[in-house]
Amino acid sequence: MTSSAGAARTENLAPAKNPPIDCFYVYPTVSSQPTVNANLNLDPAEIGVAQQQASQFSAACRVFAPIYPQLTLSAINRPGQIRTPAINEAYNGVLTAWQDYLAHDNHGRGVVFIGHSQGSAMLTRLIREQVDPNPAERRLLVSALLMGGNIMVPAGRDVGGDFQHVPACRSNTQIGCVVAYSTFDQPPPPNSLFGRPDQGVSRAFGGPSIANPQVLCTNPAALAGGSGELRSRFRLMPIAGPLGAVTTAVFSGQPPSGPTPWVGWDGWYNAQCVDSGGANVLEVTPTGSAPRLTPEPDPTWGLHLVDVNIALGNLVSLVQQEEIAYRH
Repeated sequence: MTSSAGAARTENLAPAKNPPIDCFYVYPTVSSQPTVNANLNLDPAEIGVAQQQASQFSAACRVFAPIYPQLTLSAINRPGQIRTPAINEAYNGVLTAWQDYLAHDNHGRGVVFIGHSQGSAMLTRLIREQVDPNPAERRLLVSALLMGGNIMVPAGRDVGGDFQHVPACRSNTQIGCVVAYSTFDQPPPPNSLFGRPDQGVSRAFGGPSIANPQVLCTNPAALAGGSGELRSRFRLMPIAGPLGAVTTAVFSGQPPSGPTPWVGWDGWYNAQCVDSGGANVLEVTPTGSAPRLTPEPDPTWGLHLVDVNIALGNLVSLVQQEEIAYRH
């Protein structure tokens, strides 16, 4: 991996040898199949997004990335046609994969959940229904990294909404906690899909009724609060299908480039959780000559398409530190 911040350098990343924890990754909406729910074919889009978002976590854990009958891009673009049975079909695919993993692969190992967008929504329900109320499964939880999924809490609190026993992560050595955020580089519009408890993704997949709700924001670059430097990581091979094309547009048509398969930017973006007009989001601010980012496909999405990779270096480092804390 080449770093584009300051002096260029090459980092040789390799999978961890015999890591004591696993990562259970559920990918976002990528299927371009014409049906409401995708079949279980392993298409190039699923492979590409898993490589882009999840592969670097292999430096800290064994990565499991099950195929599930997700709601397709076609369905998400026509939300009025999505019915509860279709949502349940997608979720039951994730639930079945989790149960199979527990039965055949876990053997008491710690687990990090990783999800983005629809993947975060599926994992939020899984944790809420299966892990949070179950002490035996909760003891396996190292952390949950749930980006772009609008995790709900009572305003001003770190726990008590979607999860009763899984609080926000507030240090790099805290375990059994959740990291959640949605990125914007400008104030979210009143109809933003992310960061608001009453619209967008908050409505799409349901959840418990919460008095005075707020969307949780934890800054992966400064879990205790305040501003921090993001460590961005992007795989240069574009994701197949519509998602890849729109993600390229986030960079104003000038996607990252370099002589290695990955490019990294350390400190080219700062981030801070802010409450902006009722939306609780991770505000991303470029520094120096950082590549210009553009909300895509429109300002209501903010920087949703790069939620994971804009802070991927921070997230991988966090899992590595949590792994040490979990072992001790």
